[in-house]
Amino acid sequence: MEHSIAVNPWASLAYLIAGVCFILALRGLSSPTSSQRGNRFGMIGMTIAVVTTLITHVPRLDPSTIDSMTVIEIVVAIGIGAAIGLVTARRIAMTDMPQLVAAFHSLVGLAAVLVACAAFLNPAAFGIVDEAGQILTVSRVEMGLGVAIGAITFSGSVIAFLKLNGNMGGKPIMLPGRHVINLAVLAGILGLIGYFTQDQAPWVFWTVTLLSFAIGFLLIIPIGGADMPVVVSMLNSYSGWAAAAMGFTLHNSAMIITGALVGSSGAILSYIMCRAMNRSFISVIAGGFGGDSAGGAAAAASDRPWKRGSAEDAAFLMSQAEQVIIVPGYGMAVAQAQHVLREMADKLKEQGVKVKYAIHPVAGRMPGHMNVLLAEANVPYDEVFELEDINSEFAQTDVAFVIGANDVTNPAAKTDKTSPIYGMPILDVEKAKTVLFVKRSMGGVGYAGVDNDVFYMDNTMMLLADAKKMVEEIVKSLG
Repeated sequence: MEHSIAVNPWASLAYLIAGVCFILALRGLSSPTSSQRGNRFGMIGMTIAVVTTLITHVPRLDPSTIDSMTVIEIVVAIGIGAAIGLVTARRIAMTDMPQLVAAFHSLVGLAAVLVACAAFLNPAAFGIVDEAGQILTVSRVEMGLGVAIGAITFSGSVIAFLKLNGNMGGKPIMLPGRHVINLAVLAGILGLIGYFTQDQAPWVFWTVTLLSFAIGFLLIIPIGGADMPVVVSMLNSYSGWAAAAMGFTLHNSAMIITGALVGSSGAILSYIMCRAMNRSFISVIAGGFGGDSAGGAAAAASDRPWKRGSAEDAAFLMSQAEQVIIVPGYGMAVAQAQHVLREMADKLKEQGVKVKYAIHPVAGRMPGHMNVLLAEANVPYDEVFELEDINSEFAQTDVAFVIGANDVTNPAAKTDKTSPIYGMPILDVEKAKTVLFVKRSMGGVGYAGVDNDVFYMDNTMMLLADAKKMVEEIVKSLG
C-alpha cells in the first residue's frame, strides 16, 4: 500500500515562515552593512525548519522504532554536528574561507546522495510507493536527479577544496578527449535516469550514482585557479538544486524552498562572475583558463626594465597624496595582510589622505573574498567600492596601491586579443599618477599565467616582498 503523507497545516505555516527568513537572510547578506542581520534571519529560519521537521517527521517512523533511544540518537547527531560547526567556525582563518565554503558544499552534496540512497533502499518509509510496492515514477525522477546533482556537487567540491587548499596545483589538468568523455558521461547519466523511470533495478540507480561522482571529478579537474570564484558559486548552485530535489522526495517544503533559493542565487552569482570575466558559463566548465600556458612568455617579459621601490618611498608618496586607492587581491589573502593594511590606511587618513578600496568581482578565490577579509579587519564599509563604482576615479587618483592583485589589473585584458583574459573588465590602476605594486617577485604571474604590463610602466614602482611585511614597513615609515 502507498504510504500516505498527512499535510500538517501548522507545519506548512512554520516552513513558510522559515522560507521567508531565508529570503530575508539572502537580502541581508547582499550588503556588508546588513550582513549580521541577514545571518540572524538565516539562523532563525534554520532553527524553525529543523524543529518543525523533527516534530512532524519522527511520528511518521515505524512505531516500533520510536523509543527513547531514537530520540537520543537524533539529539546526539545534532549535538555532534553543532559542535563540529562551532569549532570549525571559531578556528578557521578568514583567508581559508574559500576552502571552508567548498568543504560545506561537498557535505550538502553528500547529504543529498545519502538521502536518495536511503529512499531507494526503503521507499515505503518515505511514502513514495504505489499499491504494488513500486517506487512512484515521479519519485524516481526526483531521486535520480537528486543523487546525480548531489554526487556531482560532492566530488566537484572535493576537487575544488584540494585546489584552493594547495593540495592540488591551480594549473588545469587537461585530460585527452575530455569534452567527448564529459558529454558521453552526462548523456549516460540522463539516459539512465530516463530508464530508471521504467525499471527500478538496483544496477540502474547505483550506476547513475557512480557516474555522477565521476563526472563531478572530471568537470572540475580541468578548471584553473583563476576560475575558482565561478566554480565556488556554481557548486553553491548545484548544492541548492540537490537539496530541492531531495525536498520533493522527503515531502519537505522547507528543503524545496531553501534549495530553490540557494540554487537560483548561486546560478545568478555564477552569471555575474562570468560577466565580470567576460566569459561564458560553458567556457568556464570547459576549463583551461587559469593555467601556466603563458609561463614562457611571462619569463621573457620579465627582462624588460622596471623600477623598484622601498617601503620608505611608498610611505612618502602616499603621505603626499590627496587620494590613495587600495586594490587588494589574493596576495593580500595569502599573506594575511588585511589588518596591517587597515592600519596603514588609518595612518594615511590621520595625515589628511583620502583612502578608498577598489574590489574586483573575481578578486580572490570565491565571490566576495576581498569584502570578507576587509570586513574582518574592520575596514569601514563606506570606503569599499566595487569596480563599476570606482574605476573612473583612478585617472584623478595620486596613488593606486595594488597588493597582490595581478590578473584583475592587467591591461592585456583590453589590448591583447591573444591574451586568455582579453575582454575581462579590469581595474584601471595604470591611469593613476603613481602605481605602487606589492608583489613577492618579478618572476611570478597571476593564475591566468599572463605577465602584467603595469609592472613595466613609467609610473609604476614595484615593492617586492611579502605583502604583510612590506605593509608593516610602510606603517613604520609613516610614523
